[in-house]
Amino acid sequence: MSHYDPKLAPPRDRLILALDVADADSARALVTELGDAVRFYKIGLELAMSGEYFQLLDWLLQHDKRVFADLKFYDVPATVAAAVRQVRNRGATFLTVHGDRAIMEAAASEKGESMRVLAVTVLTSLDKADLEEMGIHDDVRDVVLRRAQLAVESGCDGVIASGHEAKDLRSTLGPGPLVVTPGIRPADNTSQDDQKRIVTPGAAILDGADFLVVGRPIRGASAPRAAAEAIQAEIEAALAE
Repeated sequence: MSHYDPKLAPPRDRLILALDVADADSARALVTELGDAVRFYKIGLELAMSGEYFQLLDWLLQHDKRVFADLKFYDVPATVAAAVRQVRNRGATFLTVHGDRAIMEAAASEKGESMRVLAVTVLTSLDKADLEEMGIHDDVRDVVLRRAQLAVESGCDGVIASGHEAKDLRSTLGPGPLVVTPGIRPADNTSQDDQKRIVTPGAAILDGADFLVVGRPIRGASAPRAAAEAIQAEIEAALAE
């Protein structure tokens, strides 16, 4: 693919489908079913453990899809730097690391020219009570903003953060850094899962998110393609405001 500027991505690239499935065959079947309703896919740890990660990544690229390598690297800086070097020429658009300064600096130093490194601020499955169990007594918002500022200072291209913090992140970071938001749930979604800090697609876009990561509301829908198209319509409407 030619040089790609995520900040100039067309509206239909803004939806990233989380391919959190057990194997590459299941992933390919879902991608085929969704067709042109989704152009961007996140592949993470579950598929990495399947032994088919890079075969699936290559297949997605061959089918003109973009890839978010959600591997959340967290290790000593030298190991993270070496791992990023292994990934940077595989064609992924985004790669995630956890938000410690030395780790982010190591990743940023090895990302190459085309891959963007995104720092995880606070997982959307965590809330204030979870942070307190880890000895962090600040509000979630304050932790996210502090880690986001550190990520940008460390050379990362943007952050992963809940839509609850999107508006404050955009105000704090300015227009440049990417804000990628998981924990997206359509307004009519009633499923119960492990996400605690969730927002609707339109609200996240209006508050400054650049890309939305959606999984179960599409994967678990009775008509996945129709569910994806409904979210795409909501994204396009929000971008038009």
